[in-house]
Amino acid sequence: MNFLLPEQDVLSMHCSANVGFEGDVALFFGLSGTGKTTLSADPNRRLIGDDEHGWSSTGVFNIEGGCYAKCIGLSREKEPQIYDAIRFGSVLENVMVDEDTRLPIYEDNTLTENTRAAYSIDAIDNIVMPSIAGHPTTIIFLTADAFGVLPPISKLSKEQAMYHFLSGYTSKLAGTERGVTSPEATFSTCFGSPFLPLPAQVYAEMLGQKIDEHEVQVYLVNTGWTGGEYGVGNRMKLKYTRSMVQAALEGELTNVETIQDDIFGLSIPLHVPGVPDEVLQPVKTWNDSSAYEQKAKELATKFKDNFKKFKNVAEEIEKLGGPVL
Repeated sequence: MNFLLPEQDVLSMHCSANVGFEGDVALFFGLSGTGKTTLSADPNRRLIGDDEHGWSSTGVFNIEGGCYAKCIGLSREKEPQIYDAIRFGSVLENVMVDEDTRLPIYEDNTLTENTRAAYSIDAIDNIVMPSIAGHPTTIIFLTADAFGVLPPISKLSKEQAMYHFLSGYTSKLAGTERGVTSPEATFSTCFGSPFLPLPAQVYAEMLGQKIDEHEVQVYLVNTGWTGGEYGVGNRMKLKYTRSMVQAALEGELTNVETIQDDIFGLSIPLHVPGVPDEVLQPVKTWNDSSAYEQKAKELATKFKDNFKKFKNVAEEIEKLGGPVL
């Protein structure tokens, strides 16, 4: 599908999608461990699909018909939709099971942190059937930044959206791939490089055209570390991320006052309902601002080094959308 659909002028995407009760559609892009499945499974929005979608001239549609969720530490309290969707007929992968009760022990990481559950989309109550909807109004790029320097949420211009889409940055986290025990910076074009057989710029250019055509608001959301890099700072609180995503989806950040990040050029909202103001600007969460700047420049350099593979095909995108370092 990722090969055939673009030939029919349909953008194929490795992303989750959901829709509000007023018909507003949102897309969630992100690599493993960034919160894509968790954040798209929203009790206040209906799920279109978990992982693979097409965006045509009439809107978006789901391709794969199921969900593939990480379930280490899963609880009904934190992720009720996913917890209740795992039932008879689901497939559990690497999950330990109590020998007496035959119930899964989601906290047990004896085999690996990368425990998974696969289930049919109709195991979730709050879904769209059939799995189609209109054009997106909001796109969320999710990244888990272990450097602790990217803002928890920032507004992207079209060029910045194309740049970050082509970059596909996150940190590989323990439990997402074999052999990964501490976070490592990684880049996966279009947030799904292994699944996309065409040149990355084909998908990026189609995305840019659709952002323009449908006036889509695009945000970069960091679900990774704050107050310092991995081992020093803390993982961003899920309740803060949910508040930021909710504000973006409800249009509360469209005209909000922002400040520009000096290194990445990102527009950071100064206020988001339900989130302390100081959390929104990473430099204010670090004890040492010079240490923050050094680490931010280190990550910006990694972005630039990675983007060299698009030399001569995406120079304008890098100029207008990349780090300003």
